Amino acid sequence: MINSEYLNNLNNAQKEAVLHLDGPLLIVAGAGSGKTKVLTSRIAHIIKKKKAFPNQILSVTFTNKAAKEMQNRVSSILNSDAIGLSWLGTFHSICAKLLRKHAGAAGLTSNFTIIDTDDQVRLIKNICKAEDIDIKQLAPKYILSIIDRWKNKGFYPNEVSINKNDIYEKTVLPLYKIYQKKLVDLNACDFGDLILHVVKILENNSDIRNIYSKNFKYILVDEYQDTNYIQSRWLYLLSEKYKNICCVGDDDQSIYSWRGAEIKNFLEFDQVYKNSKVIRLEENYRSSQNILSVASNLIANNQNRVGKTLKTTMEEGDLVKLNCFKNGKDEAIGISDEIEQNLKKDYSYNNISILVRAIFQTREFEERFLKIGLPYRILGGTKFYERMEIKDCVAYLRLIHQPKDDLAFDRIVNNPKRSIGESTIKLIHKHSKENNVSLEIASKKLIELNLIKPKTKIGLNSFLFLIDKWRADLNIKKISHIKLLQLVLDESGYSAMLKNKKDVDNENRLENIKELLSALKEFNDLESFLEHVALATAIDQDWEGEKVNMMTMHGSKGLEFDVVFLPGWEEGLFPHQKSIEEKGQNGLEEERRLAYVGITRAKKKALISFSMNRFYQGDWIDSMASRFIEELPEKFLEKNSFFDDTKDDDDFEFNQDFEIDEGTTSPGWARYQKRIK
Repeated sequence: MINSEYLNNLNNAQKEAVLHLDGPLLIVAGAGSGKTKVLTSRIAHIIKKKKAFPNQILSVTFTNKAAKEMQNRVSSILNSDAIGLSWLGTFHSICAKLLRKHAGAAGLTSNFTIIDTDDQVRLIKNICKAEDIDIKQLAPKYILSIIDRWKNKGFYPNEVSINKNDIYEKTVLPLYKIYQKKLVDLNACDFGDLILHVVKILENNSDIRNIYSKNFKYILVDEYQDTNYIQSRWLYLLSEKYKNICCVGDDDQSIYSWRGAEIKNFLEFDQVYKNSKVIRLEENYRSSQNILSVASNLIANNQNRVGKTLKTTMEEGDLVKLNCFKNGKDEAIGISDEIEQNLKKDYSYNNISILVRAIFQTREFEERFLKIGLPYRILGGTKFYERMEIKDCVAYLRLIHQPKDDLAFDRIVNNPKRSIGESTIKLIHKHSKENNVSLEIASKKLIELNLIKPKTKIGLNSFLFLIDKWRADLNIKKISHIKLLQLVLDESGYSAMLKNKKDVDNENRLENIKELLSALKEFNDLESFLEHVALATAIDQDWEGEKVNMMTMHGSKGLEFDVVFLPGWEEGLFPHQKSIEEKGQNGLEEERRLAYVGITRAKKKALISFSMNRFYQGDWIDSMASRFIEELPEKFLEKNSFFDDTKDDDDFEFNQDFEIDEGTTSPGWARYQKRIK
């Protein structure tokens, strides 16, 4: 029996968005306006009204976490745990699924490997070495950023039209050609390929395009403002038949242009999809009115926006606090004192967050918090699957699964040590390149030809024997992927290597491997696990215990906290100088959207601050208040902790006890404003 309450729990705009099923629809969803509720209610409504079967609905998100949340909510509405939303997932996971079905059209086989950033860097380094490119002059990550930009624009190497005046593009294009050919030789693809290959397959094969366009009667897209060209092109091709595409997002929260996101996809939706309808969700269910008023007044300074007027269902709430500190250290002290003295009695540490523009800003907070014993967590640190020992284990599993995976071979052939030195590795690579075979086959041939030194031959032979054995264990004896990893760890000597060296780091690595074995149990087979590792966009952070959260504003998108501190609002830091220099007015507007995102993470209290001096890259620098501070509406602000007015302009003294009564202006603050102007 379907829960009939799902429509009754919607406001008028939300209900209109759920009930309008035919044709293109753009939902402009302000911060905290219940967009996930609308998306999930819409999916449930389509199924309830029998407009489509669950497997005829394509629902696209940017994170696995968001996809799982949507799945759970739809299941709850329909009172069913198995509604079969087989096409609900991230852009990359859905494209990986499509590509495995049609891998041959991209020159791959269905068991292709998805390589991560580390593997990409290593591959580019090898190519640069072979092509005599100095990676000190042209960094591999920079090369990859150019290649990724081309892929986001939908270009294979032979389709790139370079700027002849750009010496870097002229150098990178030949590397892109080699890199892309090498990926095919490895039966591998990177993240950019997942969508690019699928788009090319759809463009070049009308029969395949028709199959999926006819199947997907309804398409729903979350966070549409964060899509790039190739993602929007993919959606356009899949919606060709029915045009029932519903995109939800907020142009005021478009903050990822550095990842290739193009806000024009959102702003020009009605031009791309004719006869489209636009519905605005303007009722905020998260923040108090004062917080919302500050954020709305700030973002109104942007010109490139659809525009909306947010109102809240919450009470007026506290004024947004604005603090000025003498330096970054005092800022950290002031914020920690505020938490200890005023907040911890009313709020859980887990509901308090410090959002910074740049991750280096957390250092002073960490030092202060450690000194006074205030618990904290950094969100956005090294992710679980990026840790060295986990990547080693995964490399073993990848090579067992996919014999052509040269990048995995390279990582583990001498890990643990097997007396296989650099000269032997070079010899294997040379034979592999000359004979166009994988590193594993090249190694076996060199042993057969007796071209490997005796001591090295023993270690290499042992490694190759074990790889073959483990493949047989998996494919012939049909042992589980969990048992397989246990055998790998024991028989390779990897566990012994960590156990024999007693130190805290190795103990932690062993604990991480235990956690990996636990994680394996959540997957049906090795292939599904390896795909999860490759596609994981986020790993659960350490949420155990009561801790204050620290993260970048970029990393906070989609989260909410009762109390939010926003330190470091200074010119050059926020808005960031590099963003303005590289992108001009567009860069400034994106920085302002980032400020909007930061403020609207707060539900009950928002505290913005800046300092007069900051220690940066070994030097003290004088700083000025961010231009965004002047754009904040004064009637919604409480200005505290300003300067002692008895001092000269060039010798301000911080006075933490000085507070301003409502409706008055601090002489020190007025003088500071005059100074910066």
